[in-house]
Amino acid sequence: MVTASCPEGPVLLMMQSILGSIIDALLVGCMFVKISRPQQRAQTLIFSKQCVICERDEMLCMLFRIGDLRESHMVDAKIRAKLIKSRQTQEGEFIPLEQSEINLGYDTGGDRLLLVEPQTITHVINKRSPFWEVGFDRLKRESFEIIVILEGIVEASGMTCQARTSYTEDEVLWGHRFESCISLEKEAFRVDYSAFHKVFEVQMSSLSAKDRNAAKEKKEIF
Repeated sequence: MVTASCPEGPVLLMMQSILGSIIDALLVGCMFVKISRPQQRAQTLIFSKQCVICERDEMLCMLFRIGDLRESHMVDAKIRAKLIKSRQTQEGEFIPLEQSEINLGYDTGGDRLLLVEPQTITHVINKRSPFWEVGFDRLKRESFEIIVILEGIVEASGMTCQARTSYTEDEVLWGHRFESCISLEKEAFRVDYSAFHKVFEVQMSSLSAKDRNAAKEKKEIF
């Protein structure tokens, strides 16, 4: 037993308590990180298998879906996209795998998401879009890849999570829309994830957004 005549005893007891607390904290931290790994959280974030181009409010748009299968939501979720494509400059220089930004609502706050239900992400094809001059015929001849990155903070652990997907030119469908996967039942909304990836074809012009705009301006003049 520790007595007043043994000064080494209280020192050893204090060192043992501090060392035991440090070991317990490390073990608990390792177990918590193991249970709530962000990689496992990313597996519950799903993206649509295909990307579609259709009309919304008389504007040509590119759409894809994203959903969260967990009940706990991600905090401060943000999404961005990059177009990776090789091109040749007017001077003849070849640029392999050039990256172009695809605006998903950065200027309007549309890139910040609240994933309480499946979200349809919209890219408006305007003059600043890399798809401004791309129509149906050119889309079939193009070779590119769209990289989509979703970042957010896991609500349970506070750790940053990142999920990624990509769409090649074969996975971009012209003149299609997503089927609705949300229905109203007994004064509550129900999500049907079996229809999450389903699309259907719609009648739409094959002209690019640039040609549509030129035709509209010509029609207004005459």
